[in-house]
Amino acid sequence: MLGEALELWRGPAFAGFADSDLVRPVAESLEEQRLTALEERAAARLELGEHAPLTAELTGLVARHPLRERLRALQLTALYRAGRQSEALTAYGEIRARLAGELGVDPGPELTAVYQAILRQEPWRPPGEATRHDGSASRPDDRATASLTPTRPPGPRPRTNLPTPLTALLGRQDAVHRIGALLADTRLVTLTGPGGVGKTRLALETAGRLADSFPDGVWLVELAALSRPDDPARGAGSTCTAAEVAEAVLAVLGIREGASTGPVAERLVGAVRGKRLLLVLDNCEHLVDAVAEVTAQLLGAAPDLRALVTSRESLGLTGETLWPVPPLERAGAVELFTARASAADPGFVLDADATAAVTEICRRLDGIPLALELAATRVRALGVRELSARLDDRFRLVASGRRGVPPRQQTLRAMIDWSWELLPAAERAVLRRLAVHADGCTLEAAETVCAGDGVHRDEVLDLLARLVDRSLVAVARTPYGPRYRLLETVAAYCLERLREAGELTAVRQSHHRHYTELAERAAPLLYGPDQRAWLERLDQETASLRDALDGSVREGAADRALRLVNALAWYWFLRGRLAEAGRSLTAALSAYGARPETATEAGDPAAEGRRLRAAAWQVGMASLAGDDADPVERATAVLRQYGTHGDPAGRAWAQWFLGFAQVGLGDPAVAGERVAHSLAAFRSLGDRWGIAAALSSRAQGTGGGDLRSRLRDAEESAALFGELGDRWGQLQAADVLGALAEITGDYERAAGLHRDGLRIAEELGLWIQVSYKLSGLGRIALLTGDLPAARDFHERGRRLAAEQSHLRGEMFAECGLALGARREGRLDDAEAHLLPWLKWCLGRDGDPGTAFVLGELGFLAELRGDAETARRHHLDAFAAARATTDPRAVAQALEGLAGAAALTGRCTVAARLLGCAAAARATAGAPRPAAERGDVARSAATARRSLGAAAFEAAYASGAGVTPEVLVKEATEDAGENGREPAKPAE
Repeated sequence: MLGEALELWRGPAFAGFADSDLVRPVAESLEEQRLTALEERAAARLELGEHAPLTAELTGLVARHPLRERLRALQLTALYRAGRQSEALTAYGEIRARLAGELGVDPGPELTAVYQAILRQEPWRPPGEATRHDGSASRPDDRATASLTPTRPPGPRPRTNLPTPLTALLGRQDAVHRIGALLADTRLVTLTGPGGVGKTRLALETAGRLADSFPDGVWLVELAALSRPDDPARGAGSTCTAAEVAEAVLAVLGIREGASTGPVAERLVGAVRGKRLLLVLDNCEHLVDAVAEVTAQLLGAAPDLRALVTSRESLGLTGETLWPVPPLERAGAVELFTARASAADPGFVLDADATAAVTEICRRLDGIPLALELAATRVRALGVRELSARLDDRFRLVASGRRGVPPRQQTLRAMIDWSWELLPAAERAVLRRLAVHADGCTLEAAETVCAGDGVHRDEVLDLLARLVDRSLVAVARTPYGPRYRLLETVAAYCLERLREAGELTAVRQSHHRHYTELAERAAPLLYGPDQRAWLERLDQETASLRDALDGSVREGAADRALRLVNALAWYWFLRGRLAEAGRSLTAALSAYGARPETATEAGDPAAEGRRLRAAAWQVGMASLAGDDADPVERATAVLRQYGTHGDPAGRAWAQWFLGFAQVGLGDPAVAGERVAHSLAAFRSLGDRWGIAAALSSRAQGTGGGDLRSRLRDAEESAALFGELGDRWGQLQAADVLGALAEITGDYERAAGLHRDGLRIAEELGLWIQVSYKLSGLGRIALLTGDLPAARDFHERGRRLAAEQSHLRGEMFAECGLALGARREGRLDDAEAHLLPWLKWCLGRDGDPGTAFVLGELGFLAELRGDAETARRHHLDAFAAARATTDPRAVAQALEGLAGAAALTGRCTVAARLLGCAAAARATAGAPRPAAERGDVARSAATARRSLGAAAFEAAYASGAGVTPEVLVKEATEDAGENGREPAKPAE
């Protein structure tokens, strides 16, 4: 009937004449009848269960008649029954504010009653809605008889209003148990954390599991709709009062107005006194003071009452226990995302191909459950790979709203808007400026970068503390003080706000200047007792330092870029980040070369000095990484420029560093000369660190020298580095001392030095040095006969060097694996370890590894009985050894040729070669220890059996008086080269 009646309505009554004093009352009466009919029909449709379509229809009607309370009550009921409880509460907040602002009145009984029913999660029938016994909707004229119909007495009131969860809680089971345990021991627990982290869901799950422990109920009080930060009905200085919070709690507990008299706080205290119940006070961050006041009164009046609070900041009450809700760990985040993605797209499967993309999505979204759930809805349209690739534009990507949740949870942006709107201007300024820091910052960095334009430096600490309290900034404790960090999503939001404020360029430049100055302050401290601390501090700032460099290059601040790379180069070297060093130095030098040179810069020797130093770093890093096509020539060019620059300290450093980086490259005499010049210059300058470094390089064999002089240099270097407190330097000196102990057969001391060095390298995080130490211990295990341990040490060293992209360290370890495989008789495995490195060594002029690899390949050929291949490899090894001027390498090549000669029956030649090799080792002060005499013993035994003891000894002695070159020529003479020859008399 109502529908038919309304269809007869043809528009406004008396259209065109309604302004007449005679017509107006009649028109208004007819309009009121029409609105009443619309309300009656809405009530009937509610009874028929048409909640969802009715919500849409009522929206426009409410907008045209915003102060009509019954219409609003019907709208709230429709939203509530459609499962949109949060929207219903928001709508109530709007009508209440509008009534107060425009009419100065509170909501009437009907609106208040539906609001309380929603809070208590109770069934609700608006006036005018009744039900016949046959289930059909009543007509309006049935109300009188309906009121006389006997009804069943109401059942017991439920002990909770907690909503039934629609999905399982994932990744939080341990947290539920721990929060439950806290509530057993303390009366007030506050769950804090950033928006979307899942505080409400965790609180509801915990409270639901504790329902049996509270005979007077577990009650949820939703406070999000009270005095929202964007509520236009409240003045700028207006805040929600404690009385309003108390009223919300009373409504949930079912204490209606009129049930008792007195102020609302007294009525609430009276209602809870003597009861054992749990209150869940949800979303309190926008009315912390009011909630704190009410909570304190409740806890003071009811000893058995417990309160579980969710808020982005604490209440600050005595006895409050905070539980910061963290983002989900990786496994929990992947589980949640997968579950929600599968629900959105039944065809989605987390297979091996999808796992990497899902893991990246979870990392980029910081493990925030709300963000993950919003992103999961996009899987059906995009797939996980495309979703992951588009996360740089996350706010547009995850912009579709979810139904049935509060507006602040419908989009990723709304989630952060809610918190942003609560902040005063100074806190917003600090928060948005923090976003330029990559991966967090120290207090000093925050004070430097975030100050300015209305924020004084000495105010930043307090403002930062407030942002931490509000869960917008995370703080981590480190040995060097607190670090402050934004979640990636919050940082992306704040960068947008920074751009909107017009501050992005200025704040970024401040950030770049600060980190350049930090690097320059750190640089000299990397050479002394604070080395470890500053390595770790720079580790923490890696991302921001990279940003500072990239920004300086991008902005054309070339001189600042050079300052930064020069300050960081030694740090990169110590950390083994040679590729990063090379890229960074190249970028800075390119920017410097491309800049428009000013007259001031053209005559600035300091600027040219920075360029030269960066060029020397660049060449040295490329040499160390093994990826420079012509390192020796480039080093010579840099040193030539230093010669005309007039900077003796800079030139001494460049000579040392380039010599250190190019060990085994080019002419050994030139390398030795550079080390000698640098050592002399360092002594004249009084540079103790430079003296120690140059002595260490000379002790390693750069420039020749016998073992005794090398030992003296190493010991002096170790003493100087010890006095300076430079542990890297001590490690370098210990390397030489360990190698010398190994050469002389003192394996126990060598092992001890390697173990000490390993400990130092691990403490400092010097992973390239760790790799060398592991391989050094592998060598000692090999020489002492522990082949399994040797294999393990060398394999660990190889893996670590490969992880650091350090080819020389990888080669050193793999050569050790080849030595072990040969001793175990696995000749093919040994060859497989060696062959890949032969080409690499041959491509590096003068590399000492060439002679070693060729020699090992020659010994493998000898063991296989291939004398010709063995001879060829050892002849090549001899040529490579002569280029290094290392007498031990020359001696090994002679010993290899002796084995090849013995294999073909040329035993006199073999004996003479062995004698010459032994003499060369004796001259160098490095005779072969017993553990390393296997190859020599094998060829000597063959020659002795063939020649007899006397002839062998004579030939052996004769070789000691002949130069290696003469004997090698003798070994390669065609006469009898491929056949056996009779023994020759001793010369």
